[in-house]
Amino acid sequence: MPKWLGRCQECGTWGTVDEVVALATVAGGLAHRGLTPSTPAVPITSIDPDRTRHHPTGVSELDRVLGGGVVPGSVSLLAGDPGVGKSTLLLEVAHRWAQGGRRALYVSGEESAGQIRMRAERTGGTHDEVYLAAESDVQTVLGHIDAVKPSLVIVDSVQTMTAGDTDGVVGGVTQVRAVTAALTAAAKSTGVAMVLVGHVTKEGAIAGPRSLEHLVDVVMHFEGDRNTALRMVRGVKNRFGAADEVGCFLLQDKGIECVADPSGLFLDQRANPVPGTAVTVTLDGKRPLIGEIQALLTSTNHEGSPRRIVVSGMDQARVSMITAVLHKRAGIPIGMLDIYLSTVGGMRLTDPSSDLAVAAAMASAVTGRPLPATLVVFGEVGLAGDLRRVTGMDRRLAEAARLGFTVAVVPVGCGAPPAGLRTVESATVNDALRAVRAITDSSEPALAPNPYRHDGGWGRGLRAVDNDEL
Repeated sequence: MPKWLGRCQECGTWGTVDEVVALATVAGGLAHRGLTPSTPAVPITSIDPDRTRHHPTGVSELDRVLGGGVVPGSVSLLAGDPGVGKSTLLLEVAHRWAQGGRRALYVSGEESAGQIRMRAERTGGTHDEVYLAAESDVQTVLGHIDAVKPSLVIVDSVQTMTAGDTDGVVGGVTQVRAVTAALTAAAKSTGVAMVLVGHVTKEGAIAGPRSLEHLVDVVMHFEGDRNTALRMVRGVKNRFGAADEVGCFLLQDKGIECVADPSGLFLDQRANPVPGTAVTVTLDGKRPLIGEIQALLTSTNHEGSPRRIVVSGMDQARVSMITAVLHKRAGIPIGMLDIYLSTVGGMRLTDPSSDLAVAAAMASAVTGRPLPATLVVFGEVGLAGDLRRVTGMDRRLAEAARLGFTVAVVPVGCGAPPAGLRTVESATVNDALRAVRAITDSSEPALAPNPYRHDGGWGRGLRAVDNDEL
């Protein structure tokens, strides 16, 4: 006999059990009966591919992540930390969309229409074809869509919307699932492109049920540090394009702007090279980015117990491994030194390709010999001291050549370099540091004299450097 059930007997979660109609069975199997389909199945060749053509939003870096723009009838989810700039970015999208002669509807369940208007005036995003609605009921939102007839709808945010015919608290699993399903069905039936704003948990995951990411067509993460203006939109899922693209922005007082060439943000602008810095090329998704690593090695203030490693912007465990390889395989005396490592511009380097740059920066810091400004290094360092190839070598070399670098120290087997760039291939980290030393020696007349220069050079055979000399 049917009975009410509010708690799942398997996972123990409340409010996650839905009522469904059981299929009729015949002779122990499913009945061979079906409902008449509302739309008949058609040959795949008869479907017009232009129906899924991308429409640019006018924000170039977001279009890059989306694969060229939004697709009519698609649902995209943009998630990020509070205050990172999600609403500012999407208000700019609505403004650019309207400037292209199309109508946009911005629905907010968090702010009033007056608050949104104030932000639009501050960022210069007012337009007659941008419609605002402060609503939190999803059925009312669907009514606004029918009345306004926009081609783009922005819902800020999906966790603040409610479905009146569904139980559960606002932002709960049941409510978020019902709201997203209703908005997705409306987008598919009307051909309106929708962008939903999503909250994230303190661990960085999208708040709500995991099925939320399965219901939508595109999932993007909006990332950024409150202490810097740099913001990144990272594609996680995309049914209409590549899922590993990255868009770069600068969030400022007067709004948000695209950064088509972000490599300059991650380089320290100085007149002359200084010891302890090395430049590498990392891949963020499919996008090559130039990054600078700075190292400072100094004598410890703790008797017999150095502070060892302080890292900002990199994986500390990996830096510790590279430090051990340098001490054991390359003979660089850094065992009793305090080591400080940092990236420039708030960049996060998680790609193993930055291993060689970390090693070169520390070698430069301990010997006091700056690397040439035209040198770039990248490659993965193994525990045996070997230097391994990394993915996207051709894109990394092309980016280095485009930005004016003339020499690259890379692993063996990287292929022909692009025009204007000379590659020096090395099999081990010791060979790579010797190559860096040779390149530095050939460029040294152009460098400022350094009082910490030691005849030992880099690589095997470097004489011990006393702490007092540092």
